[in-house]
Amino acid sequence: MKNVKMFLLMTTLCLFGFGMTSCGNSGKKADSAKQGKEYTSAYICPMHCEGSGSENSGKCPVCGMDYVVNEDYEPGDHKGEDHDGHDHDGHSH
Repeated sequence: MKNVKMFLLMTTLCLFGFGMTSCGNSGKKADSAKQGKEYTSAYICPMHCEGSGSENSGKCPVCGMDYVVNEDYEPGDHKGEDHDGHDHDGHSH
């Protein structure tokens, strides 16, 4: 009986440990995946198509859906965007 209790305790601790480890990794992947302009632009595709997103309203070049206003947009927030070939109101990167 003592061996059964010890086995159940060890199994429970292992499962709990695996569960805590897997939850921590999934959050980091989700945060890093939302760094492209399809998530950070002023106007975004509702489907978050790769390469979509714009500072102006319009249509998604990938799926053709109308862009929607990005509620999480912060002006000056350019995470994941390529800055080659453009400037911002007189200052270059």
